[in-house]
Amino acid sequence: MNPRSRLAVGESPPARPCVAPTDPPESFTLRHRHRPWVAHQKLVAVSFIGDAAVVLLVLVLAYMIRFETGLREIGVADSAISVSGYCGHVLLGAALLVFLLANSRIHDPRNFLAVPKTFAIIAKSCVIWGVGFLVLALVLKIEPAISRLYCAIGCTTSMVGLLSWRWFLYCVMRRESFANSLRQKTVFVGWNGECDRALRRFGSGRANQISVTGVIAPPDQSFEVHPPAEVPVLGSYEGLRPILRSSCADLVIVVDGTLDRDQMLELAETCGREFIDFKIVPSCFQILVSGLRLESIHGMPVLGIGKMPLHHAFNNAAKRSVDIVGSIVWLVISAPVVAVFATIVYLESPGNVIYRQRRIGLNGRPFDIYKIRSMTLDAEVAGRPGWTVKDDPRRLKIGESMRAWNIDELPQFWNVLRGDMSLVGPRPERPELIEGFKEEIPHYNVRHNIKPGVTGWAQVNGLRGDTCLRERVKFDLDYIENWNFALDLQILMMTLYKRGGAC
Repeated sequence: MNPRSRLAVGESPPARPCVAPTDPPESFTLRHRHRPWVAHQKLVAVSFIGDAAVVLLVLVLAYMIRFETGLREIGVADSAISVSGYCGHVLLGAALLVFLLANSRIHDPRNFLAVPKTFAIIAKSCVIWGVGFLVLALVLKIEPAISRLYCAIGCTTSMVGLLSWRWFLYCVMRRESFANSLRQKTVFVGWNGECDRALRRFGSGRANQISVTGVIAPPDQSFEVHPPAEVPVLGSYEGLRPILRSSCADLVIVVDGTLDRDQMLELAETCGREFIDFKIVPSCFQILVSGLRLESIHGMPVLGIGKMPLHHAFNNAAKRSVDIVGSIVWLVISAPVVAVFATIVYLESPGNVIYRQRRIGLNGRPFDIYKIRSMTLDAEVAGRPGWTVKDDPRRLKIGESMRAWNIDELPQFWNVLRGDMSLVGPRPERPELIEGFKEEIPHYNVRHNIKPGVTGWAQVNGLRGDTCLRERVKFDLDYIENWNFALDLQILMMTLYKRGGAC
């Protein structure tokens, strides 16, 4: 190790006499934070001020709608209430809603380009505000008495106003001139398959949060997977510090296993001195990486997979409530359709029209899934289970139309009502097939950590029936990691639009 690299790991230089300081070499000039960090701070301030202004305006608008229109005659509200008399309500309500938004981390820079997550935070905060503000005002007995209709109108106008404002902000930020200033210039040390997949998935999008400047070859000069042509190799690990300075890197990502312990500590210390963020791609965690949590067991730091969103009792209860209401509504709506197609199936192929098939559900428990039979009665007489394929000879004439429109899946809303399934989740598979899948496909059984669904993230992205199961599992794991109500709503809307939710 040369003298410069020895200094980089914190060794003190030999003593020297006191002399007048001289200008340091150009390569060792003091480095400061690059512009993304500064841009993030400015954007946080803009978003906070914008949110506060919008909240204040829409709550004033809610007052005007409640007390300056024909709605003032509804209920027992005092028609003589003035805006000055309600000023305290407006200011208290605005402060409470701004606090709820901030507490939900809507101003986190990582959420600025994540529209679904931002919208979910706004919707959740506004609903909580509508109930919480009314309860708070009644408990504190604020005068004049709070209007329940005002709270409902304020909740609605706040949601519309904040969603509109945040969409406008997103449209501005996603322009290349703005988005580029928010991205962190990233240098990888080493390269593997995970880096390849991440680059292919996010590299061309404007909403991505990093810009890959290049990759540094590991000390042994070998890559686990060679970087693609668009990612230049900036040099070898021995020239690390000059490369980081010349590339103006804001973030260094190290592939786990590329460096030994001493080299990893040296790199972390170097990044600290250069105001560069330091992160690791944990190759030992190939799934559910966003669920990793650092915990302390008697003072010993332990990194592992924490609770997923649907492992929290509140989220689980809320999703179950939506499932119950949704399944009842769809059972009522679909009853005439089920009756008509069940009759057609019986006329074409006499016998049981409702087909029960064993599937694997939450925590590996088996259950019977219900379908309108779309195949002949002896479709599996040979005892060999499998997926249907295109132009399957076992399919009934009406079966093709039913499967194209997912009509055969309508009885599964009974499974949802019973609690075997959810409206949205990974599609359940047959136990005979899972015996092979769990051995061949890494982390396959992780998808059984939540209830299976009538429709799912993989299905609305075209992965249904006789398609690549490995890709389906990736989408299922992505759903499990990133679940929220907005994602469920998106999947349901895409299912209706694409008619491709079930399989």
